[in-house]
Amino acid sequence: MAATIRRQRPRRLACWALMALLLADLLALSDTLAVMSVDLGSESMKVAIVKPGVPMEIVLNKESRRKTPVTVTLKENERFFGDSAASMAIKNPKATLRYFQHLLGKQEGNPHVALYRARFPEHELGFDPQRQTVHFQISPQLQFSPEEVLGMVLNYSRSLAEDFAEQPIKDAVITVPAFFNQAERRAVLQAARMAGLKVLQLINDNTATALSYGVFRRKDINTTAQNVMFYDMGSGSTVCTIVTYQTVKTKEAGMQPQLQIRGVGFDRTLGGLEMELRLREHLARLFNKQRKGQGAKDVRENPRAMAKLLREANRLKTVLSANADHMAQIEGLMDDVDFKAKVTRAEFEELCADLFERVPGPVQQALQSAEMNLDEVEQVILVGGATRVPKVQEVLLKAVGKEELGKNINADEAAAMGAVYQAAALSKAFKVKPFVVRDAVIYPILVEFTREVEEEPGVRSLKHNKRVLFSRMGPYPQRKVITFNRYNHDFNFHINYGDLGFLGPEDLRVFGSQNLTTVKLKGVGESFKKYPDYESKGIKAHFNLDESGVLSLLRVESVFETLVEDSPEEESTLTKLGNTISSLFGGGTTPDTKENGTDTVQEEEESPAEGSKDEPGEQAELKEEVEAPVEDTSPPPPTEPKEAAVPEEEKATEKENEEKPEAQKPSEKKEAGSEAAPPAPEEEKKQKPARKQRMVEEIGVELVVLDLPDLPEDELAHSVQKLQDLTSRDLEKQEREKAANSLEAFIFETQDKLYQPEYQEVSTEEQREEISGKLGAASAWLEDEGFGATTVMLKEKLTELRKLCHGLFFRVEERKKWPERLAALDNLLNHSSMFLKGARLIPEMEQIFTEVEMTTLEKVINETWAWKNATMAEQAKLPTTEKPVLLSKDIEAKMMALDREVQYLLNKAKFTKPRPRPKDKNATRAEPPLNASASDQAEKVIPPPGHTEDAKPISEPEKETGSEQADTEPLELEGPGAAEPEQKEQPTGQKWTLKNDEL
Repeated sequence: MAATIRRQRPRRLACWALMALLLADLLALSDTLAVMSVDLGSESMKVAIVKPGVPMEIVLNKESRRKTPVTVTLKENERFFGDSAASMAIKNPKATLRYFQHLLGKQEGNPHVALYRARFPEHELGFDPQRQTVHFQISPQLQFSPEEVLGMVLNYSRSLAEDFAEQPIKDAVITVPAFFNQAERRAVLQAARMAGLKVLQLINDNTATALSYGVFRRKDINTTAQNVMFYDMGSGSTVCTIVTYQTVKTKEAGMQPQLQIRGVGFDRTLGGLEMELRLREHLARLFNKQRKGQGAKDVRENPRAMAKLLREANRLKTVLSANADHMAQIEGLMDDVDFKAKVTRAEFEELCADLFERVPGPVQQALQSAEMNLDEVEQVILVGGATRVPKVQEVLLKAVGKEELGKNINADEAAAMGAVYQAAALSKAFKVKPFVVRDAVIYPILVEFTREVEEEPGVRSLKHNKRVLFSRMGPYPQRKVITFNRYNHDFNFHINYGDLGFLGPEDLRVFGSQNLTTVKLKGVGESFKKYPDYESKGIKAHFNLDESGVLSLLRVESVFETLVEDSPEEESTLTKLGNTISSLFGGGTTPDTKENGTDTVQEEEESPAEGSKDEPGEQAELKEEVEAPVEDTSPPPPTEPKEAAVPEEEKATEKENEEKPEAQKPSEKKEAGSEAAPPAPEEEKKQKPARKQRMVEEIGVELVVLDLPDLPEDELAHSVQKLQDLTSRDLEKQEREKAANSLEAFIFETQDKLYQPEYQEVSTEEQREEISGKLGAASAWLEDEGFGATTVMLKEKLTELRKLCHGLFFRVEERKKWPERLAALDNLLNHSSMFLKGARLIPEMEQIFTEVEMTTLEKVINETWAWKNATMAEQAKLPTTEKPVLLSKDIEAKMMALDREVQYLLNKAKFTKPRPRPKDKNATRAEPPLNASASDQAEKVIPPPGHTEDAKPISEPEKETGSEQADTEPLELEGPGAAEPEQKEQPTGQKWTLKNDEL
């Protein structure tokens, strides 16, 4: 027994360990039961969530609106977000920040920074000498970077989502414009980190829109490619995207729909904001013209007046989209002077004529990048709020040459819904239908490096090489490997943007630095010294362009290989045991798999940085030559004229395909020899081929960021702490306001209750005067000293008043509950008495309740009646101003006790089976029917000597079809099933008569 317990103990420990792991997974999963998406626009944002029971829902803000302005008002002691901040823009325009996303990832000399200063001169932009960026200088003690302001907005969006979902949320998918470069995307990720969000993905807003369109039209997607153009004109920019929908075969889920971004065109400054600024300028000129000659100041010099004009311009643009003219009017625009002017749609279109001419530009860019024409595009769909301007639709319709423009998508919420669908797909807590998304690289990325070459004997020169890493419009996420074959010492290489010729001169200036990173490798020479007898396979740099479109260098390795021979004598016992077990379960390895088993399987696409090795005989010669890509000015090697024109992806594939047959030759020879004649064990050991042994040495990497340095970790931690302090201050302020409102509301409500009849009935005049005096003193204190009181002081004052009024409120509440509780108690007592009376009337033969059970129920009923009558009599003697003795909680307790006894008996009656009726021994046997045959009457079982028929009781049937049949026609057990037990006790020679037809 002890040995058995010892054997079972490890199993129990393993079960407990497994249960602990499952519980840990469930706890980790419970923190991510809800995910959110943030469609971060220039002017407003939309937040969507997915949680169990709520599939893809737009979050309502505190004003019950589905769209929230991306506006922040920052003061010394408080912050405002959303609509509250938008209303504060007129009162305090300097502290109200809008359209700050245009400054993300921009250095001080960027044209967009100068454009922001011109559009919003009320904001003071400071200079950060360390990162060469700008920040908002609210006051001498208050300054925030654009990343910190965006972090505040993201934190506010999370609070809205958590209030809507009623649970904490950490995982999010955030939309960004498709034209964001590496610096801008990293800035958004830093802002999300400051907000404490875990970013599942930065998804392009055009991709999110296309995903939303495809998800709700899944049934319309088939194997035939469908090209759809999305024209998205928002507040700050315009993006045109060509998307191809079709079903493709996947390894995991079979045929599934897929969207592929084929072409993208954009205009960074074409949007509704520029139209509103034109209208604001027009209204400012009209106002100055009206006040001309009065010696008044220019309205442009008044930030508050310009904020009012911008708000009116926004309203005017919306109204003119549906009307031919409208009257713009502002009360007290400046110096208590009202403004009123009529603006027509024709004037508005004339003001924005140059903007409307730029509408077809993104369409042409998208077609050019997709290498398509308009005839291949089946439909053009409008997205974004600015596409509601009639002139924009007119110009676009003429540019695309279609009969009509598609408006069958929610122009404001499509991106948010697509992003939240992607968030659910990336989350572990949800399972959605697969939808393959293949996004495209907008800006190509390449690797550049230089190397000394000896063109002539004794003459060495530097050769500049370029290698495209991620080509334009190539899919991502993707991993790639670049191999440097000609370096045995430390060297540097550069990661830069590729050909940006598709951008105009102004876009190139806005784009910023075209150099991304300089990579300095350390430890290359030491790795060669460490493995002098190994053959170098090059220095391999692993790159990753993740789902967010952010490039990262994963690692750099120095790879070496050599051929080693396996000696059977050196094989360890554990290895032999493992091979034996593997062979038993069908996992034995063939010689071919053993030979290739040491090579690491690479998921990345590998591209040689300095040419490929086509033939084994030319490897040594090719190692000294560097293949020149298309960007290289030097001529290609004469031995490889055909390979230079092959794309890099195909070249990498060819290299892998050529290396595989070489690796398989020894195994093929061995298999051929084994088929011819099985060798002896000694000969097999001698003829065992050599295998490749790969050694990988990690190389030290130092990265020098050239486009925009990231925030150092200490500054990032400081920003995170600063935002957390602001959030804590806001929460404390909200808690104090809540406590003050609760105290004030309690004072007013209680003062009003003192004059109500139901409260005067249960209180004396002295009690009411005492309570009224305390309430008046608290009200005076709240008005005089309440503004400086802390949250704790307010809560203590409220607790003191509630304690004073507790007796009064308790007496009133009890009297309100008495009628309902007493009626329920009387009803239960009556039903229980009727049930007990019915239970006692059950015949003794059919009784299912015991005497103890019925006596117990009767006792509880009598006790309850007695308690009720006594308590009510005692309560009637007490004055109404005293504490009552008849309490609602006591009534509920008595009802629960009585109901428990009744329910016990009801459950017993429900599940108790009826007792079988005993057979009457004196009953006469039924006579056989008159028409019974003689053979039937002759088939009678003859009992053995010494036994009578009545010696054994007749058994009840297993299933009765009716009580009458069981009473009148009892079933006689005949045959071997019933006779066999008795047959063992009979003397030899005696036999039973069996009815064979019943066997």
